[in-house]
Formats: sequence, C-alpha cells, structure tokens
Amino acid sequence: IVLGSYGSGVSIAAGDIFAEAGIPAVGLSCTNPSVTALCDYYWRICYLDPFQGTVMARFAQEQFGAQKAYVLNMLGEDYGAGLAHYFVQAFEAAGGEVVSEEFPEGTSDFTAYLNNAVNAGADIVFAPCSTGYASLIIDQAAAQSFTAPLLAGDTWENSVILDAANGTDIQAYCSTFFDEGDEAAAEFVAGYKAWLNANSDKLTNNGGNDIVAAVSALGYDGYLTAIAAITAADSVDPAAIVEVMPSVTLTGVTGAIAFDEVGDAIRDAAYIKQAVDGAFEFVKVQTVADLG
Repeated sequence: IVLGSYGSGVSIAAGDIFAEAGIPAVGLSCTNPSVTALCDYYWRICYLDPFQGTVMARFAQEQFGAQKAYVLNMLGEDYGAGLAHYFVQAFEAAGGEVVSEEFPEGTSDFTAYLNNAVNAGADIVFAPCSTGYASLIIDQAAAQSFTAPLLAGDTWENSVILDAANGTDIQAYCSTFFDEGDEAAAEFVAGYKAWLNANSDKLTNNGGNDIVAAVSALGYDGYLTAIAAITAADSVDPAAIVEVMPSVTLTGVTGAIAFDEVGDAIRDAAYIKQAVDGAFEFVKVQTVADLG
C-alpha cells in the first residue's frame, strides 16, 4: 500500500502505475475529483475541491455577508481553476454575484487586479493560487491598504502566508483539514511538537515553527488507515488490501474516516483559519449546509 502526500496532478499521473502494479494507494491531500474517478486503486482521506469551493463560498456569505466576490486564479493551473469554478458555482447558486479574472504564469504585479476588485465593489476576494503568488498578492494588497478579506483553499495554510500577512491589516483566511487546537488530537499534537522541537533541522523544515500543518495530520491518519487496512485484510498482499479498503473505517486525528463508493473520504466540514500575528488562528468549523 502506498501513502501519497502530493498534489492532484502527480496523484492522477501515478494512478496508471498503481493500477498496473495492482497496489492500493491512499492520497492524503489530493483534492481534485479526477484522482479517484480515474483509478480504482485510489482512496483518499481529504475532502475534495467541489466541497472545499462550496465551503468557502458559504463562509464568505455567512461570515461577511458577501454579495459580490472577486475571483482570481492563474491561467492554466488546474488546482486553482478547479477550485475557482466550484466556488463561483456555489456563490452564484446562493444568490451572489461574481467577477472573475485569470493572471498569466510569471505575474509579479497584482496591482491592477486588486484595483479591479475594488472597482467591482467586491466584498471579498477568493484567490486559490500558489503561496508564491499569494505572498505577492498579500504584500501588494497591504501596500494599497486593501480592506476586503482575502480567501483561499488549503494551499494557503503555509508559513509563507503567515510571513506575508504578519504586521499588516490584511485579513487572510483559508480552509483546511485540521486544527491543532482540537481536543481529540491533543495527544498527537503534543507528540508531534515534541518531535519537531527536538531537532533543529526538522523545525527549520517546518517553517521555523512548531505549527502542526494539516498535511502532517493527514499523513498520520494515512498511516493509521494503511494499518487498519492491513489488519482487516490480515495480509500484506496488495490484492487482499484492495478488497477490504472500501469497508475500512477509523477515527483519526482529522476526524472520522470512511470511504464512499469511488474511494473518496466522506467529509462534511472544514476548518477555517485566519493568519493573525504570525500564526493561524482557528475561526470556525464550516459546513456546506450552514446557509441552507
């Protein structure tokens, strides 16, 4: 059994290899729907982009009363384009208005895009892009005294975002899979922090802090899922593990884990966090049904 902590593009590309070898794979943070749709040997424990996009649309409308959203993503980048699509779909379905733009790869000046958001009268900006671009957007928004909240998906739960937002008035929010303040995960969090702080190299690789990132928690739950599958199969034979995988259930540090008919995690909520003073501050648990 393979545990994969990589993006959706790599996950999709690896699907044929796993299928040919007959080896089951558990994806940890690959949120594109095509990962499992294209491969019968894939299961995953994270939520999907249709869910994440809808969650952030609900959060924007519920938290800020947003009626108009400005959506910005990189041209030709599958993750951002997909997440933007699902956000727009949900936001408009709930009665909101959206202005969308795409920026070309290599863009370094986002001033015009931010001005377009202001001129459009946007209540919030949804910008599902890489942390490198996000850092530039946050820096330039701060320089312009930009006041609308900036929202994105799970890729923004990163020290790069904390550094960019720190010391500014920018409101930066992201959805994610885990909150280290969850009491159910207290033992895992304490152990993981101790492991990080015992080794300066590990601490540096973690962004220079002992924040427990969601992908780390998903990695732990992926390991627990693999152990549960091997135990249920009473075998390390890949074919036997594939047979039992659909029925594997357990309670991990990111919540209850179970799979639907195509191998996707059954998830009904996401954690929303805000970058505040160099750390991610828990805001709320958001579901897709909060606005009805």
